Amino acid sequence: MGIKKEHAGRNRTIYLSQEEEQTYLNRCLRINELSGNNFLDNLIYDDCFNVFPGLPDNFVDLLIVDPPYNLDKTFSTSTFHKMNSESYEDFTRKWIKGLQHTLKKTASIYVCCDWKTSILIAKLLGDFFIIQNRITWQREKGRGALSNWKNSLEDIWFCTVSKQYTFNVEAVKQRRKVIAPYRINGKPKDWEETENGKFRDTYPSNFWDDISIPYWSMPENTDHPTQKPEKLYAKLILASSKPGDMVFDPFAGVGTACVVAKKLGRCFLGIESEAEYCSLAAKRLEMADSDRAIQGYIDSVFWERNSLKEQKQR
Repeated sequence: MGIKKEHAGRNRTIYLSQEEEQTYLNRCLRINELSGNNFLDNLIYDDCFNVFPGLPDNFVDLLIVDPPYNLDKTFSTSTFHKMNSESYEDFTRKWIKGLQHTLKKTASIYVCCDWKTSILIAKLLGDFFIIQNRITWQREKGRGALSNWKNSLEDIWFCTVSKQYTFNVEAVKQRRKVIAPYRINGKPKDWEETENGKFRDTYPSNFWDDISIPYWSMPENTDHPTQKPEKLYAKLILASSKPGDMVFDPFAGVGTACVVAKKLGRCFLGIESEAEYCSLAAKRLEMADSDRAIQGYIDSVFWERNSLKEQKQR
């Protein structure tokens, strides 16, 4: 169970006492409690492979999958051990087949992975879905290496079930600083001047260098070792779903996909097997009732990293 830690006043990391952890865990569904559509806007505390068979067909509009990467990694009370390539392929194929029946024909899928397993996962995804693109995002952090390049990039594979799918490009434009502002008849061409500087709204590419990994001064931060940023998932959810659509995360961790879905007016379902993380996800969902802000996404615009004072103050 989690232990509430003492930390500096500016440290906004979310911790739970043992009593709080149990309270929030009680809000999460168990597999024997599944009935009808009671899983909507909820978290399920169980192993996702146990849950898949009990879920209905064709209810998911957007699937976001952040499975354990093929690395030795400790998660709260369990450890994921690195597998050989064949075993990790089997693991990946197992979760794809397990959740495939939940997807609508118009559903989009995003799968997170590290560079070592990216090609392997892409091959498997291509056997089941239509691969639309590969997103590479800069993690900003990363351990230094004496005999190799520091690893600071991760991939997200964007797939669809069919050729019919949602993509809201206007919702995910990025506001970038204008280095050489061009004018026609003295007026800005394709840019605007604001109190924060000169900016242009640009079409999103498949390389993202504006993401900040959650750290101690950010209100979304937890002690989860591989927590994804809310801003990262906000781009996926805004691009590939509509208000009221269902977002499903079968490896929910501390609930980032569910929290962002809630903040952006989508329905959600998350599955998580670790009690501590499921409790933290439930806590974060409660926090989203009173705080819908997403770091780096302000006034319906994705801003470059640290380009606004408001981002630094959150």
